Amino acid sequence: MRSMFEEVRQNRLKSHLMILFFIILISALGFTIGLIWDLPIFGLGMAAVFSIFYAIIVFSAGDKIILAATKANPVKKSKYPHLFHTIEGLAVAAGMKKPPKAYVIKDSALNAYATGKDPEHSSIVVTTGLLDKLNRQELEGVIGHEMSHIKNYDIRTMMLAAVLVGVATLLSDIILRSLLWGGLRGSSRKGEGGGIILVLIVVGIILAILTPVIAQLIKLSVSRKREYMADANAAILTRYPPGLASALEKIKKDPDPLVDTANRATAHLFISSPFKNREGFFTGIFSTHPDIDDRIKKLKEM
Repeated sequence: MRSMFEEVRQNRLKSHLMILFFIILISALGFTIGLIWDLPIFGLGMAAVFSIFYAIIVFSAGDKIILAATKANPVKKSKYPHLFHTIEGLAVAAGMKKPPKAYVIKDSALNAYATGKDPEHSSIVVTTGLLDKLNRQELEGVIGHEMSHIKNYDIRTMMLAAVLVGVATLLSDIILRSLLWGGLRGSSRKGEGGGIILVLIVVGIILAILTPVIAQLIKLSVSRKREYMADANAAILTRYPPGLASALEKIKKDPDPLVDTANRATAHLFISSPFKNREGFFTGIFSTHPDIDDRIKKLKEM
């Protein structure tokens, strides 16, 4: 048990370091834009404005956009009483001031996700397939997993990661388009200073080319680490690790895991990949989730 707590602590630290890496990357891209335009301070300021503006939009309405995109519908307690009782009971166990709102996606796939900006403004979404095929203890394990994402502010961290990925990709695109349209205006300076600026611009260009791939890999890495943490916390919250392990077994064996309303922007939110299972080296690298067998193994060892 102690090793699991240590793993949770280490994963949380690594996730924070990755968010810091994003901020440094965005600053470097903004500075590069400024060098190309011969306005380095302006470039840094523009990067900061983009980040803040984009973050405000995402945090003010991001969860509503996600719920609408996945066609998640709010449900009444009278229709799904067991879902409500499970969410309410685990919310009390987690020490939350109020339970998350309940939503359902009409889909035969076995899946679920949580969204929101904080525990007081959060939602848990499950598919009808999950409700139909899981028993009480398995459903508690899944809801506990999603409740852990909410309680630990994982939902906010993942929304922040999405913001930073979007800004980094946008700034890299601006760099490449600036070069296409205007060339290296900042490199026209004479002397040694101009040579240094040219080197910095070249480095920035390389970063701009690699940023979309780097940003996506970092985002997926943060997402995968969060899944391990939520599994561990769910086992502690429900005090029954076999419940979530059994649920993941059923999810793994789901013959049709495709959630029709899921897309690449929302895939990292789900408890398991909402797409068809494909094997391969690059599939593993770009997967939004850790290996489900490894997750099951860790739960069974608790």
